[in-house]
Amino acid sequence: MAAVGPYGVRPGHALITMVEPHAGHEYAYNRWYEDDHYIAGAMAMPWIYAGRRWVATRELQLLRYPARSAVAQPVTAGCYLSTYWITEGRYEDHMKWTVAINKRLNRDARVHQERTHVFTSFQDHEGTVYRDGAAGPRDHHALDHPYRGLVLQVVDAAGPGQRAELLEWLRAEHLPARLHGSPAAMVTVFRPTPLPTDRMSYVRQVERTDTRLTLLWFLQEDPRERWEACFTGLEEAVAETGLGRTELVAPFVPTIPGTDTYVDQLR
Repeated sequence: MAAVGPYGVRPGHALITMVEPHAGHEYAYNRWYEDDHYIAGAMAMPWIYAGRRWVATRELQLLRYPARSAVAQPVTAGCYLSTYWITEGRYEDHMKWTVAINKRLNRDARVHQERTHVFTSFQDHEGTVYRDGAAGPRDHHALDHPYRGLVLQVVDAAGPGQRAELLEWLRAEHLPARLHGSPAAMVTVFRPTPLPTDRMSYVRQVERTDTRLTLLWFLQEDPRERWEACFTGLEEAVAETGLGRTELVAPFVPTIPGTDTYVDQLR
């Protein structure tokens, strides 16, 4: 496997997974993910080369919109978000491994069952827009750089034929204008791919793979500091184009690895 095939640094693919631990199991879920699953269920696998966990306290959850979301029901569901970069061109190799190892982890009782996958999918990278041009970290650094916040935005095109046009509008017009003077240093854009049929049963199949785009805004400050000024109105901006609809705008802050920080602020 090491002797052939791509081995660049570009994040050609991502695993983006937003999960809600069941009430009363928040601490147990966090300890399982921190102490075991983040490593054995993700970072130890071939071709995942960067990862980071994010959390939405109740205060952050209440900033989310729109109230009626096709992604999260209710819109506050999914207080933990994990993001992983996968080497470009290695998705199929990685997927064979991840399906097999997760079946083994499940057999070995190393999977925390008291959780719900709200939004989980592997995604292909469609582009990155930078606020400061060539200055600053690149997208392959994004999960290692100490960003202070992240905003997850999920957009559905009006139809399969409109997604390419929506993507072009985002990259060429909307994102450069919104990034200017904002706390976000970059926005990465992905499109979801269907999960394999032999996936674990507790992870539902990805919806709207032919219309959906996922945006990750990487912030240099806490998202609450300029939320109203910089991150409200994203729903209207997309709607005005007639090309699609924003289904979720959700702010997060990074977890502190190895700790239970923020767990007592989820409800």
